[in-house]
Amino acid sequence: MKPKSTKSTLALFIGACLALPLAAQAQTYSAGPDVTVIQGFQAGGGSDALAQMVQPFLAKELGVTFINRYQPGATGAIAWTNLAKQTTADGKTISITNTPMLMTNYIMNPTMQYSIADLTPLANVVTDPGVIVVGKDSKYKTIKELLDDVRANPGRITIGNSGVGGDDFFSVIMIEKATGLKFQQVPFAGDGPSWAAALAGKIGASANNLGITFPQVKAGNLRVLATFTEKRVPDLPDVPTLKELGIDVVAGSSRGYSAPKGIPEAAKKEFLAALGRVIADPEFKKVAATRAMTIDYKAGDEYVKYLKDQETTFIKIWAEVKDHVGK
Repeated sequence: MKPKSTKSTLALFIGACLALPLAAQAQTYSAGPDVTVIQGFQAGGGSDALAQMVQPFLAKELGVTFINRYQPGATGAIAWTNLAKQTTADGKTISITNTPMLMTNYIMNPTMQYSIADLTPLANVVTDPGVIVVGKDSKYKTIKELLDDVRANPGRITIGNSGVGGDDFFSVIMIEKATGLKFQQVPFAGDGPSWAAALAGKIGASANNLGITFPQVKAGNLRVLATFTEKRVPDLPDVPTLKELGIDVVAGSSRGYSAPKGIPEAAKKEFLAALGRVIADPEFKKVAATRAMTIDYKAGDEYVKYLKDQETTFIKIWAEVKDHVGK
């Protein structure tokens, strides 16, 4: 038998028989080269943007084909419950995991049937800053004009988000808390439908993420009014941060990959080794830069700690605002 290449050992990652020694697993693997990636939001959003950027590079490193399966609903909770409770831990199915919604789903709703303890977090890839965008034909030319209108019409100016419990949802709450203003939040099944509604003029604005909206911004279809960053974004030098306006809100969404709890350790190591090579690839860095995607690589135990720290942070935030949400 011809010796298998390093790439072909992905058999351990996507379909190995755990009862056999590793060498035997590689020899008996016959599950096929496809890896399914569950996405908890519609195509065109943040998860999809990450998938389309990372997976062509990762597929070459691992010698597999990635198949994206979209399962939108409940701010990703349908997909992540599926991953945690209904997916075999052989590595053949993984998911893109987004913060803070990965945790805020069950923080806000204790009846949820999953938590990060039910997953094997693999690695974070990007952290995407929050932004407020409007369509090119919007009457709002500046963030001040939008906020002045919200101040004059409390609870009437609509702003879209990617779903209740998402980073956009919480960002707007934090803005309201810092300013005393009141928006009318409109949830969508992902970032893509939210910015599309703003572009079409169906909502006043969209709280979204830079990496997701940047192609539309570059094309002149969307206008960024403000970023939720510490400093101005180099690609948007004329766009102010909320902090410049005296609104102390810095927020965004981090996106990476997780598997069901208990995948083989060899599979985890192989996946992370391949992803590490992708992150270091100059061509990948170039692609990320052109899409305004901020690489924020945290692998293995570091990613686990990051998710647990986020969980702690949003438990505190939710405790502070839950009695006022929806009022």
